[in-house]
Amino acid sequence: MTASTSPSLLMRAAYLIGFLAILLPTWQWLEGYKSNFYIFNPTDMHTLFQEALTLHPNSTAATVNHIVTSLREKHGSNHITASPFPDTSSINSGISPYPSEWLFNNAGGAMGSMYLIHASITEYLIIFGTPLGTEGHTGRHTADDYFHILEGEQWAAPAHTLTMERYPKGSVHHLRRGDVKQYKMHRGCWALELAQGWIPGMLPFGFADSFTSTLDLNTLWRTVVITGREMMRNLMHGKI
Repeated sequence: MTASTSPSLLMRAAYLIGFLAILLPTWQWLEGYKSNFYIFNPTDMHTLFQEALTLHPNSTAATVNHIVTSLREKHGSNHITASPFPDTSSINSGISPYPSEWLFNNAGGAMGSMYLIHASITEYLIIFGTPLGTEGHTGRHTADDYFHILEGEQWAAPAHTLTMERYPKGSVHHLRRGDVKQYKMHRGCWALELAQGWIPGMLPFGFADSFTSTLDLNTLWRTVVITGREMMRNLMHGKI
């Protein structure tokens, strides 16, 4: 019996080594090449963010509309969704005419509302925030996350410090890939969130609370449909 199983074990080991010999170089190549798929530049995004705040210092809806409209003009409607506040009435009221495109997001114990602007395998851009305030775990992600504070204030802290990081309106909280923090968004805090890296690796964190806590399968389904729709649309138009 030992004689018959040994070749089988050796064959499996050879297959595994062969698989890893192909997978690891491919992964390293993709790691070095993935930035070529990005359509956003963090520096340019920060410039647009500051421009929008300067032009619309007293209206978060107008700030968001300026950012999304500018990105849509630059990158086209195939890569950027419509502004959540497209006209004067929605900007003045702060109520989007597209309620079906807004989603609750529960992740790491925190809860907020989000609007998807762009989603691909290597990037996403969303508006995220809460009129009520929330607190939770950032998650440990496979992408760099740039959190541009549009309104309000965010606090954050890694495990090793006794002091908090403070991110007021106009600042950017860069959570580097693999890092993790506790964070708190105060009442009325809204942000433009850009993630760049391997987005599918972030999705389990974003979906887990739907199964273990909220059981809000309707929101989960809508999140999957909208995210999948945008990923497929970007893929069809040459952006991975």
